[in-house]
Amino acid sequence: MTLMLGNLKLQVLSSICQIIDTALELDRALSEVLRILSETLSMKRATITLMDPESELLVISASHGLSPEERERGVYELDEGVTGLIFQTAKPYVVPDIRHEPLFLDKTGSRHLEKGRVSFIGVPIASHGRCLGVLNVDRLFDDEVGYDEDLSFLTVVATLIGQFLSLNEKVKAREQALVRENLSLRSQITRERRGPYIVGKCLAMQEVERQILKVSPTRASVLLLGESGTGKTLIAKIIHEYSERKDHPFIKVNCASIPENLLESELFGYEKGAFTGATGSKPGRFEDAHLGTIFLDEIGELPLGIQAKLLRVLQEKEFERLGANLTRKVDVRVVAATNRDLGELAERGGFRADLFYRLSVFPIQVPPLRQRKGDIPALLNHFIDAVSREYGRILSFTPRALSDLTMYDWPGNVREMENLIERLVIMSDGERVDAVFLKPYLNPAGMHSQAQTERGQAAQAAGTPLKTMERNEVLAALRRNGWVQYKAAEDLGITPRQIGYRIKKFGLSAVIEKQSPRLVGGR
Repeated sequence: MTLMLGNLKLQVLSSICQIIDTALELDRALSEVLRILSETLSMKRATITLMDPESELLVISASHGLSPEERERGVYELDEGVTGLIFQTAKPYVVPDIRHEPLFLDKTGSRHLEKGRVSFIGVPIASHGRCLGVLNVDRLFDDEVGYDEDLSFLTVVATLIGQFLSLNEKVKAREQALVRENLSLRSQITRERRGPYIVGKCLAMQEVERQILKVSPTRASVLLLGESGTGKTLIAKIIHEYSERKDHPFIKVNCASIPENLLESELFGYEKGAFTGATGSKPGRFEDAHLGTIFLDEIGELPLGIQAKLLRVLQEKEFERLGANLTRKVDVRVVAATNRDLGELAERGGFRADLFYRLSVFPIQVPPLRQRKGDIPALLNHFIDAVSREYGRILSFTPRALSDLTMYDWPGNVREMENLIERLVIMSDGERVDAVFLKPYLNPAGMHSQAQTERGQAAQAAGTPLKTMERNEVLAALRRNGWVQYKAAEDLGITPRQIGYRIKKFGLSAVIEKQSPRLVGGR
């Protein structure tokens, strides 16, 4: 008997060691261990229960002799039942008769307690002094064999399982390090190829970029918060490009720009006859984004009726087209954006609280441009380069104009800057834009720099119109430069021809001639 038992043990352990090549396919490897135990020792039931790091619960990761439904029921708190006790103490536990053991909960419902005695044994699965899970089996050997034989043998098996788990953890940690390195390299390559990337290196944007690199490789939903025009669409695109979904679609939907009666069919699609005019079937934007990313901009404007359907997609990955009963499955990552306070909106009943919490798994606050003024020169250069390639023109600013732009509050944020640069390229006669030419294109609500405020207050106090302000700027430049026109032009960042035009336009020739007749015309 002892010889036969020893041979069985060696056969089992030898077979388990031979599946080491599948150890990185953890589910398969664990199932193979239980298969070997079952076929060699006629084991009826067994489970490998591991701690789920996300839920912090003990969950059955592999089983033998359990139906899928019974396996799903096998979820335990870390200190619940026999399994929880073994996990907490990291010590084996023997139940000679599960009918008389109050700690045995039979949560799976796989054992028929009324049919007689069932012995149950559990041993911890540990690695490097840390308990990772529990191996539970109904008794392996006959009653003639003591429980010590079961325990010693299962402890060896659990040690091998622990090695499989440890190997997987090390490989996963290495993979995560490689992912971080890959993201860094991808970011560098993206910048060099002028792909989507964040311009600016102020502390606030460094934090945004750090959060992007953290969340991009995951499956987590992302909620981008910030004022309109801060670049939330660009950030959503970057998250997609840095994720494993980058080779699949990136779909943008503005929830505020689509009428409410059309938004549901736009998002989820419709079947023929679903409404008047539905002459055929059409997939929605979620189906278009399958395996990729969908960006829901202005999510705060989403009607309450559609919010419930979106929540279901986020939780269950399923939905029905409008006018259909067929349930469709999709694998889509959701990135949403809003300039509203969704938490406050939820408190007032204007937004579903459960959807808000589901969307904001990983919120990112995008700062307005007025809070990152140090990035303004870099952003200006970025948009100037982009517009120059499109229009074939080079644009630059005088020191004073650049100072005004830096101190400007940009109420429309980055979008306002992009539009401003394009307008200036179209409207300016030369390659250099001065403060006088720039002023009419800036929103008065954003002009809060000290110099601008002083000039604006003086102009407002005197009731000075814009034309008079521009005339005074030219006159002041001439006075500062000894009435030499080409020097005044350089000071203002314009050409001699342009300052000549302005002198004529504002009737300054007589003033210049009175100061120094020989300087008329800049000679």
